[in-house]
Amino acid sequence: MSTTQSDRLRGLLEPLVAAKGLDLEEIEMSRAGKRRMLRIIVDSDEGVELDACAELSREVSDKLDETDVMGEDEYVLEVSSPGADRPLTEHRHYVRAVGRLVKFQLAEGGELIARILEVDDEGLDLEVPGVKGRKATARRIAFTDIAKARVEIEFNRKDKKEEEA
Repeated sequence: MSTTQSDRLRGLLEPLVAAKGLDLEEIEMSRAGKRRMLRIIVDSDEGVELDACAELSREVSDKLDETDVMGEDEYVLEVSSPGADRPLTEHRHYVRAVGRLVKFQLAEGGELIARILEVDDEGLDLEVPGVKGRKATARRIAFTDIAKARVEIEFNRKDKKEEEA
């Protein structure tokens, strides 16, 4: 997708997404045979409900039909939330991941798996799980020390609501 088309799409769609209290995370355009696929990824601090994606999809479709931004070719529109394992790239992504286990690729090399406890403007307070019966340790990491970060999927961790019950 050309930068110009991407910018036009973002300018057109961002107000619609923001009006729903959502963040426009990503716009992807790809080919699927003769058709094009337009994928719009949205998120919020509370997550995104399926109904909100469906409603936004209808509004986006109507808005795209009113303009020539997609041209004359057919396309398939998909509006969804980011996957659980998407990369953490923005400050708000780290805030939304508080309490989650994250795999960090460090700028200096190496990797670290730790749970995010707190986020501020400079970096993260982490809890590094203990190995072989050892206690967890606290660690501070600056955003500048992070090359990549991605939430680790945990299948056996109890939800905070379950722990409080």
